[in-house]
Amino acid sequence: MRSMWIISPIIAIGLTTSAPAQQQVDQNTRQQIEQLNAAFHDNWNKHDAIGLANLYTDDGMLVTDRTGGAKKGHKEIEDYYTNTSFKRVPHHDSGTIDELVPLGSNAVIAVGEYHLSGQGENGPIKADGHYTAVDVLEGGAWKIRLLTATPNPPPAQSTTR
Repeated sequence: MRSMWIISPIIAIGLTTSAPAQQQVDQNTRQQIEQLNAAFHDNWNKHDAIGLANLYTDDGMLVTDRTGGAKKGHKEIEDYYTNTSFKRVPHHDSGTIDELVPLGSNAVIAVGEYHLSGQGENGPIKADGHYTAVDVLEGGAWKIRLLTATPNPPPAQSTTR
């Protein structure tokens, strides 16, 4: 019992001192995730749905407000980009990675913003929002396992009298 009192503080100190270190993503990983983001951006602007789908793992999923549920696997993701995204907002203006959180040595959570634009029937379309991605290292390359994208709500209507 006495040894438990000695070991417990040592374990607690070890857990608290290693937690911040576990929250860091090394520079090499950050650069590779930024390259994955750049490839996403480039494939979107080329309207290359196959290229976009290939950035996902074989079991990758895409969830947005317009997917009507998760799109799973390369074929469903490719079809979604071809039949929905490119038609609605064909240009991917920019995207940022605001935060990267490690999930072990071969996975990270990326959180950021996206900015899309296009030309609709009633004029220009602008779609801004936030995304969360779970990216995994697979076969030496970073791929998207799960991407969720949520558009920003429209600005509140002012009620002046």
